[in-house]
Parts: sequence; C-alpha cells; structure tokens
Amino acid sequence: MPRLRSVKIKGFRSIKELDLEIRPINVCIGANGAGKSNLIAFFKLMNEVMGERLQQYIGTTGRATANLYFGPKVTPQLEAELQFDAGQGTNAYRMRLFHAAGDSLIFAEEVLSFHSPSHDDPQRMSLGAGHQETRVREFAEHDPLPNTLRHLLSRCRVYHFHDTSQTARVRQYCYVEDSRWLMPDAANLAAVLYRLRTENEVVYRRIVRNVKQVAPFFIDFDLRPSERNKDITLNWKHRDSDQLFGPHQLSDGTLRAICLIALLQQPKDDLPYVIVVDEPELGLHPHALAVIASLFQAASEHTQVLISTQSSRFVDAFEPEDIVVVERDGEATTLKRPDTETLGAWLEDYSLGEAWEKNVFGGGPH
Repeated sequence: MPRLRSVKIKGFRSIKELDLEIRPINVCIGANGAGKSNLIAFFKLMNEVMGERLQQYIGTTGRATANLYFGPKVTPQLEAELQFDAGQGTNAYRMRLFHAAGDSLIFAEEVLSFHSPSHDDPQRMSLGAGHQETRVREFAEHDPLPNTLRHLLSRCRVYHFHDTSQTARVRQYCYVEDSRWLMPDAANLAAVLYRLRTENEVVYRRIVRNVKQVAPFFIDFDLRPSERNKDITLNWKHRDSDQLFGPHQLSDGTLRAICLIALLQQPKDDLPYVIVVDEPELGLHPHALAVIASLFQAASEHTQVLISTQSSRFVDAFEPEDIVVVERDGEATTLKRPDTETLGAWLEDYSLGEAWEKNVFGGGPH
C-alpha cells in the first residue's frame, strides 16, 4: 500500500513552517490554541484542492487572510509538499498558492514529480501557474504521473463526526446507491452499512460486534431501502424491545462511536491511504474510548492514521513513538516527536497520558 512519507507546509494559518514525517499512527497532542486543528485543516484544504473546490473553501473559511500565516502582508503565499512512497519510488505533489485580488488564492506553482531509485534524475511535470483550481485531473487524462498522484492525494481523507445534532445528515435519509466511500461526515453511513451487509457479511458482523461493545443495548441495524425512492436510514434494534428505533434515538456519543467503528472496520481495500480525525474522543465513555483506540491501532496495519486529541486517557492507548507534540513557539505552531529515551524512566512509574499531564515531554499550556 502507498504510504504518505512526509508533509511540508509553509505559511498556513498558525503554521509558519513544518516538515513532519508521517508514521502509521500519528497522535497530535497539545494545549488549546497550539495549532492541532490547523494541521487537520491543512488536510481538509488538500481534500478541497483535489475536489477542485479551492475557491469555495477559501471563501467559506475567512478568505485568504484567515488562511495565511498572519495574513498576506506577512505571508503572501502558502507552500506545501506531500511525498508518497509508492513501491517503485517516491511520488511528490508540490503547490504554491499566491495571494490575489479579492483576498483569494491562486496557483503560483503546481508541480508533480516521481523519483525512482534506479534513476538519478526525477521525472518532473509542471502544471502551470495562474489557475484558480488544481489542474491535476486535467493532466491525469493524458499522463500516468498526474493520474497516480491524483489517486494518492484523493485517498488522504479528513473525517469530522462532531455534528450529531437532530439535523445532522447522518441522522437523515440517504440514497442507498451512494455507498462506495464513507462521506467525511458519515452522511451515507446507512448506505455503506447496507452495502457491507449485502456484499461482505464478515465485515458487517464485525462492525456490529464492536458497536455492541460500546452500546450493550444495541442488537443490530435494521437497514431497509424504500422501494419508491431508494432512500435508507440508520434504523436499529434494542435488545429489550420489539420496537424499531431510528437514528434520532441514538445519543450523540453512541452515534459518533458508530461512525468511527464503521470507518475503521471497513474492508482494507476500502480504507483511505490516510485517515485524519480531529478529537475522536468527543462524547465517548472511557470504555468506548478504549475500543476506538484499539480500532485505530488495528487500522494502522492497513492505512495511516493522524489524530488530534485532548484526552490523556486516549493517549494511554498508544506508544511514545506514535505521539506528535504540538506547541507554540512565539506565535508559530511547532510539531515534534518526544524523546523516547527521556520518557523511558517516567514510563516506569506513570502512563503516557499521565506523563503528558505532568508536561514531561511538552504539549502543555505555557
């Protein structure tokens, strides 16, 4: 499976400059306002770039001024590079976005490259400059390099299950045929589960078993598409009742846990190459949190995960080498890995989460 090797960013929100190695598990910890969410937001930006929705994204997130480090007077351009190990060599995508009229961002540079160990000179392709949306798809129609990178970049996905209000899309009907990929807000969760129950009973039953671990009252989903509109909703059964229950009768925490379980327990071929989740612990009981942490670890055997968390209990489920410490150096966000040798003595007496709470390796308020 392809692996995201590293991410380089210059000038995005609170991130003045960073060069981060991406490992199978990456758990970002830090105080409020340190910049964890801005790293998540960068991957969301890349999702929107690959979806050719850059201008829409900029317009709905405070325009360019809010997305450039201290605004365009200090930082007139945003730079980023993602490198992938893809078996035969290293693929890279580089973009430079420049501040433009209307407080927008346009491409000053968009470059793709591939470097094979058997060749000294990398293959390099410039997609031009001055365009408002990525040209990767346009070039992918005629060349294998942009086609490969489009595939790699499109499967680095940000998931955000925070909205579990009564009007959240995951609680509404969805089209039963919209089931190939789980949406970022799990709006098509019922359709995805229905497909899995039909095509992959083993995976579906595994999801049900894990849901039962966090919600013992839960028996199974009751997924039936309407005959006329082909809509489907996330109905379910309670162990103590013959009544059919709907998604509006699930608590916020239970619904978020179901979304995470379904995401992480998909068949390995359906998993994104990188799964990015902000604060998966939100609203979860400590027992449910332990279940979700174990599923992240299991999923990391087939994909890479990047998580932002505020929970020391959640951190306890991981290893020191999985941790990324996010702090503010002056007004800029910095990211670093903890010194595992220094941590060793502390971990003889304290858990990893307790050591974090004691600010042994940083990530606390200043």
